[in-house]
Amino acid sequence: MNQRETFGSRMGFLLLSAGCAIGIGNVWRFPYVVGQNGGGVFVLFYLLFLTIMGVPVLSMEFAVGRASRKSPVKAYQALEKPGSKWHLHGYVAMAGNYMLMMFYTTVAGWMLYYFYSFFVGKFTGLSSGEVEAAFGDTLGQPGVNVFWMMVVVVLGILICSMGLQKGVERITKSMMIGLLSLMIIMAVRGLTLEGGMSGLRFYLYPDFEKVSEVGVGNIIAAAMNQSFFTLSLGIGAMAIFGSYLNKDHTLLGEAVNVAVLDTFVAITAGLIIFPACFAFGVNPDSGPRLIFITLPNVFISMMGGRIWGSLFFLFMSFAALSTVIAVFENIIACCMELFHMDRKKSAWMNLAVITILSLPCALGYNVLSGFQPMGPGSSVLDLEDFIVSNLLLPLGSLVYLLFCTLKAGWGIENYYKEANEGTGMKVSAWAAGYLKFILPVMILGVFLQGIL
Repeated sequence: MNQRETFGSRMGFLLLSAGCAIGIGNVWRFPYVVGQNGGGVFVLFYLLFLTIMGVPVLSMEFAVGRASRKSPVKAYQALEKPGSKWHLHGYVAMAGNYMLMMFYTTVAGWMLYYFYSFFVGKFTGLSSGEVEAAFGDTLGQPGVNVFWMMVVVVLGILICSMGLQKGVERITKSMMIGLLSLMIIMAVRGLTLEGGMSGLRFYLYPDFEKVSEVGVGNIIAAAMNQSFFTLSLGIGAMAIFGSYLNKDHTLLGEAVNVAVLDTFVAITAGLIIFPACFAFGVNPDSGPRLIFITLPNVFISMMGGRIWGSLFFLFMSFAALSTVIAVFENIIACCMELFHMDRKKSAWMNLAVITILSLPCALGYNVLSGFQPMGPGSSVLDLEDFIVSNLLLPLGSLVYLLFCTLKAGWGIENYYKEANEGTGMKVSAWAAGYLKFILPVMILGVFLQGIL
């Protein structure tokens, strides 16, 4: 049996885990949700729930990975009591990773295509109506969607095939440093635009009128939701990085570091988007519209817009690719263990599998546009996103939580022992009651809310 690969540096682990957590949702969902839910009030609730919900479950995924030294499919088998069935979730988690990539590769492809388009000057001189039409045209072209989706898949698989340290860690580290630098430059640019400060006020000032209008209960629900989904928990995407970790640092401390990086990116995204939208009198909306219609219009109006547009979509491509590489690494490691194959063979097999699985989403807005699974106007992407976000992530997180706290699972003593090994923040013994009885109910609440 090959010796398990490990990270070359702690920085590599932190940036890779954060890269997995930092996805497109940080940019196209978070700022909008903040603005809609009373600004600073929402941010405070978000940070609270991130601390009391997201971070503990993240430390558990890391613990299961590090204690087992196995990929998510085999991790349960290494730790569960003989005869128990926890390991079945390992297969569900692996399916979740595939399903996440079935639509994420297409969306990442859009980011790369828009970076290329801004870079070569395709948007220069377009009117705002033409920019809006351009996104519809992009979606309507099967060739464009499939080509850029394949570019993403090939890039991700190539990087993973080079190995953990030489490929995944080295390249993600450079990408994440690039991502963070680009964001800081663009946030400074946004705040110095004329009228940019009113965007900042809308974004981060506590707006109590808005709070009474939306309702505190709804704001709390939105904050729980966002804090929970932001870390990509529940499908073992984080457990795999735990399995490559040494025992120098406690896992709660590492979970906090990853959450801090993730939050920094989410909040900074708003510092880029809101000042720019307010400066040019554009209504900041959410989702694909914000990224592909609203912001390109803002960049076109700016001095040097082609450069700013290129930089923005380069940063978006980094955010998307960091998640793709992290999840590909998980899939490749699972296949290596399940089918006893080497990394290269697993990589090339998955190149074919993921490309084929990604086709329905890439064709969902053109060839398959008649298929509207979630009602009129919906697409393949909406269905796949719903299954991952509303079913697999919350239920998977609940399984990790119960596995780590129940006697019938791995047990809370084993979780404490693993999580608290090394230097750093420790999980306190008094937290046991909270982890066993209160946290499961909160996660169940997020799940039920997502279903309704």
